[in-house]
Amino acid sequence: MPDLSINFAGIKSPNPFWLASAPPTNSGYQVMKAFDAGWGGAVWKTLGVPVVNVSSRYGSVNYRDKRMMGFNNIELISDRPLADNLREIEEVKKRFPNHAVIASLMVQSRQEWHDIVRQSQEAGADGIELNFGCPHGMCERGMGSAVGQEPAVLQTIVEWVMEVAKIPVIVKLTPNISDITEPAMAARRGGADAISLINTIQSIVGVDLDLFAPYPIVDGKGSNGGYCGPAVKPIALNMLKNCAQHPDVRLPISGIGGIETWRDAVEHILLGASSVQVCTAAMHYGFGIIREMTSGLEQYMTDKGFHTIYDFVGKALPNVLPWEELNMKYKVTANIHEEKCIGCQLCYTACEDGAHQAIRLNAGTRVPEIIEANCVGCNLCSLVCPVEDCITMDRTDDGTAHLTWKERTEADNIPVTFNDERAGGRHHWVPEPSAALGKEKHKTLPGKARQFEKVTVTE
Repeated sequence: MPDLSINFAGIKSPNPFWLASAPPTNSGYQVMKAFDAGWGGAVWKTLGVPVVNVSSRYGSVNYRDKRMMGFNNIELISDRPLADNLREIEEVKKRFPNHAVIASLMVQSRQEWHDIVRQSQEAGADGIELNFGCPHGMCERGMGSAVGQEPAVLQTIVEWVMEVAKIPVIVKLTPNISDITEPAMAARRGGADAISLINTIQSIVGVDLDLFAPYPIVDGKGSNGGYCGPAVKPIALNMLKNCAQHPDVRLPISGIGGIETWRDAVEHILLGASSVQVCTAAMHYGFGIIREMTSGLEQYMTDKGFHTIYDFVGKALPNVLPWEELNMKYKVTANIHEEKCIGCQLCYTACEDGAHQAIRLNAGTRVPEIIEANCVGCNLCSLVCPVEDCITMDRTDDGTAHLTWKERTEADNIPVTFNDERAGGRHHWVPEPSAALGKEKHKTLPGKARQFEKVTVTE
């Protein structure tokens, strides 16, 4: 059986799945329940000077039948006294000595940082996470993302912490910045042992059309909050990749953002994370999701022949290249498998209106046809098709040629004028503009074959 245990910058846990600092880690009761269910670690809800929260704190973006595709909160750090949290951290560590308990911290002055770090260590925390990412409420007070957006300030505070820290220190980074590698490098310069990312994205998830106020609504008003959940995974993966590939970061990374299944976790690990943190999925489905996550990860590792997590940490990074280094001779063409087609014709509509007019409809059949000469291999038809593997993107080049934009540039073989003959779409067929007139009104409806009415001419 694969070994799921990790040693993350000196913090050991039985598996890489940690609960992120958030409402699910607000109390010892919740953390113990999570550990009992199978979670490997937990980052305690951020400790500091207790706050006072508002009522009505969460909002979400739903997509069709998917609830909480994106999740927004305007809740602040812990509103519980520090002494209560520290006592419960101590209790949890006594009951679960082999699980990771990380204290998330957020204060202001050097002395406050020294004091709260020392107290967290005395309570038995295995590590410390510095919350430099919160994008609402706390940043207005000069903390959270206000620090994460200022690398020099971040470095200074990390240096303060390292003056007294005797346990590993993780710096949690904000995504609300143009280049996340800048604060990541500052964390390293300050002496941090690891980084975690991403924190939530500053957002407004919607507006009430009758009250004219953003969600969540607080007495007829609202504010921007922090966005997370499945919708942010692509952003998280890209920022994770940026830090993992940067030669001047070179720190262990705890991946956060949109992790709901074992597959999501594996994607983060393949791009460089050696632990992963989960929040929204636990709030949505409960701590029990850990069973599917651990079993799924174990099966994946068995299928791939991986013995430990470290066998595939960052394994996808060599395949993530700058666009200019991709092979421009690689060619795929759409292929509609007639036996699987249900005749919805979504592929035709998508290609006709949103892509390259490379699909036609033929009388007497619901199955669209690919115009191979016009297909650029954009993948849109296969993405909108509701039937798995009904439309496949098949490779049509012979695999022998390799040419990149970078190589073309070096060979002085790129378009340089507005009407250059070397333009990629120069000789690509495009319908005449006037051919579009009337076509929308008479187009084939999804699920119906195109039919032509017989016109009778009378004198």
